[in-house]
Amino acid sequence: MAIRVITVEREYGSGGGDIAAQLAAKLGWKLWDQLLTEEIARRLDCDCATVEKHEERKDPAYYRLLKSFMRGSFEGSLNAPRLKMVDTECVREVVQKLLPEIAVEGNCVIVGRGSAYYLSKRSDAFHVFIYAPFQERVRRLQAAGKSEKEAMELAEVVDRERADFINKYFDVDWPGRHRFHLMVNSGMGNEVAVEIILEALARYTKERKWSTAVR
Repeated sequence: MAIRVITVEREYGSGGGDIAAQLAAKLGWKLWDQLLTEEIARRLDCDCATVEKHEERKDPAYYRLLKSFMRGSFEGSLNAPRLKMVDTECVREVVQKLLPEIAVEGNCVIVGRGSAYYLSKRSDAFHVFIYAPFQERVRRLQAAGKSEKEAMELAEVVDRERADFINKYFDVDWPGRHRFHLMVNSGMGNEVAVEIILEALARYTKERKWSTAVR
């Protein structure tokens, strides 16, 4: 079966989103990054900013406590539907249903949101992980307008939140290297990273065709 889906998991600040966009453009495939957030928001009838707060991270303890209280109280059960409590769990449920639909459509590059793990059993999917040295990630974040302090904090905190999310919902120590076909150091530059992915994809596809032919 030909590869029709590429998932791109990434360390925060590694440029994974930009690399995915360039990859999609080179292939002429659909990019599911911001578009994915927009579709989740549409299905949950909320704004994108609300969805972004709950993507690839666990809800804080105080929120989980509030949610438990709301579910456990009579008044809470009556008011919860009106409050539209969008949280990690309902975002995750939408993503879990949406990703297979996107994969069936095919010819797409999907950025994060657990896609590499939700679609791990698909034979038409190619999974890529983008990483970079810590200082390179800080440099990229500073170039995007963050202060050095903010960039360093984000590079640590966001990945920790992603790791906690993946561990909770997939029981995997993030990133789970054995789940990826390819891991690329974006410190070499985005263009180089894109070319490496395309070359690996072409070789992998060729090898699979050869293996199928000799059976």
